[in-house]
Amino acid sequence: MTIDGASGRERPVSRHGHAGAHDRHKAEGQHHGHDHGVAANADRRWLTVALCLILGFMSVEVVIGVMANSLVLLSDAAHMLTDAAAIVLALAAIRLAARPARGLYTFGLKRVEILSAQANGFMLLLLGGWLTYEAIRRLFEPPEVTGGLVLVTALVGMVVNVIAVWAISKANRSSLNVQGAFQHVVNDLYGFIATAISAIVVLTTGFARADSIATLVVVALMVRAGYGLARDSARIFLEAAPSGVDPDAVGRGLIDLDGVDEVHDLHIWQITSGEIALSAHVLVESGADCHGLRQQIERALARDYDITHTTLQVDHSSALVSSTSQRSHSLLPVLETHCEQPHGPVHRDRPAATVTGV
Repeated sequence: MTIDGASGRERPVSRHGHAGAHDRHKAEGQHHGHDHGVAANADRRWLTVALCLILGFMSVEVVIGVMANSLVLLSDAAHMLTDAAAIVLALAAIRLAARPARGLYTFGLKRVEILSAQANGFMLLLLGGWLTYEAIRRLFEPPEVTGGLVLVTALVGMVVNVIAVWAISKANRSSLNVQGAFQHVVNDLYGFIATAISAIVVLTTGFARADSIATLVVVALMVRAGYGLARDSARIFLEAAPSGVDPDAVGRGLIDLDGVDEVHDLHIWQITSGEIALSAHVLVESGADCHGLRQQIERALARDYDITHTTLQVDHSSALVSSTSQRSHSLLPVLETHCEQPHGPVHRDRPAATVTGV
């Protein structure tokens, strides 16, 4: 429910959180919202293809890595294990996120996808730490490496990873969850390229430390991807505004609309990847059309920021002085304390002294 600023009565909002906007969105053909062009079933299918490829090759790589005494091959195999875990997490998260909202979970389980992405990021960071330790240790005590086996395995691994990367790229990468699995596999592809180069160096020069150096290159890529996933998922959990959306700019844009006096308690956050929500308390000029301005604000947010999940409380900023009708006065109440503890900056069209309230 939100409060109608003209009548003071509660009015229902649609099940999507839009006050009176649901029917309009249906009429407009759902041009905005959460259609990323890839269905969840398609995501699951492509992720499953990549998972089968990775698990099959990983088992072969472990055996060859032990035979060739190659840390970089074993590190690639370990990385492929995290690839498989990342894809399994992504598949589980997609299934859970598809469950409808009910009971205590009023947003459903959509945030499970972000938990999966964060877990993938931390897995990359932890694995990178262990491989760094092993690589540095082998720099001081380099073992003998069978370059031929390493080279052949790396070349086959590159082909397998190219196919896996292609499969996951067909899924919905606007989802941070799927992007986490994608980053795992892409980094593994880079790892196989580094492995092939190190094997060529070992074969042509006998420089065994190339194996450990290649491992450190792979680690650098893993840490970069892991940090990015952990950072982006943390922003969503901390209710930060999505990347590319400046709440202050949004607030300034709203008060530029004719009839809007003030916007405060403006919150913009992501429920999950690609699902942006906004809530705000809007004060409009005395006598202004609350419903019309609310609809105008909703259209502006959808057009300029692709934000369609909105909850707007619209009230008049002062009484209609020109009205002598008791009924008009009751419909346009004076709001002396509309917000005891405002959250965030207050955006005003006029100096604070001319606006009733905060």
